[in-house]
Amino acid sequence: MELTLENISEQDTARIGKSMAPLLFPGAFIALFGDLGSGKTTFTKAVAEGLGINNIQSPTFTIVREHGGRLPLLHFDAYRLSSDDELYAIGFDDYLSRPSVIIMEWCENVPGALPSERLELHITGSGAELRTLTFIPYGKKYQDLLENIKC
Repeated sequence: MELTLENISEQDTARIGKSMAPLLFPGAFIALFGDLGSGKTTFTKAVAEGLGINNIQSPTFTIVREHGGRLPLLHFDAYRLSSDDELYAIGFDDYLSRPSVIIMEWCENVPGALPSERLELHITGSGAELRTLTFIPYGKKYQDLLENIKC
């Protein structure tokens, strides 16, 4: 079951991300979709803050940044990737096997690499516009997580 939230501000996006952090578990994978300026990094920073992590930056030029916290966070940015193979070439399989939370931005660039069980967040709107957030769970763990998000 999807969850769609409309008329969401940047502050709402951050609040929702932070409220999701306590629900995450080792191996959790959140796939982010949305245009430039839609709030993917805002969401990621808020989740990270909820995990006790500060100073999150987009890893566009490094593909992945690793952060320690209550749960380790692997923050991927697939913006510059043009195929799943490029992601696997940096050891993506090894990252997936770690007991970390993975948040990946620009998942539309590597759809074949996404794990079968994951939580997708599709964000529409950008800039000063209000957003629409659509959460799509794949797998029971993510359905349970979605049912417990405080919106």
